[in-house]
Amino acid sequence: MANVWSGVTIDCIDPERVARFWSALLDRAPGESEEGWVYLGERGDPQPRLVFQPVPEPSTGKVRVHLDISVDDLDEAMRTVVALGGRPTGERHDYDDGIVVVMADPEDHEFCLVQYHR
Repeated sequence: MANVWSGVTIDCIDPERVARFWSALLDRAPGESEEGWVYLGERGDPQPRLVFQPVPEPSTGKVRVHLDISVDDLDEAMRTVVALGGRPTGERHDYDDGIVVVMADPEDHEFCLVQYHR
């Protein structure tokens, strides 16, 4: 049996709103979805699909898993996130290999924008 990573599921109060943010940020079109859910991408795509699952309660506390998004221009990517309804958290890390800035989507799911030096 082959184990294959097929997707990442994100709990949301408003899956449509959060999926629109990620669809625009990653240029990934929605695929067929269950009612109330939104899937970006299809099973079998080269990249794992993103699944936005409806839940009744807001997130409390920091999640232990997040997405890292590689970007060519960190400042431009940060402006894009804000224009799409996300926000910077104020957290930045400078490493030998690159810069990591922690951002949040419209429902405060944190993720990292990463600009590698090489």
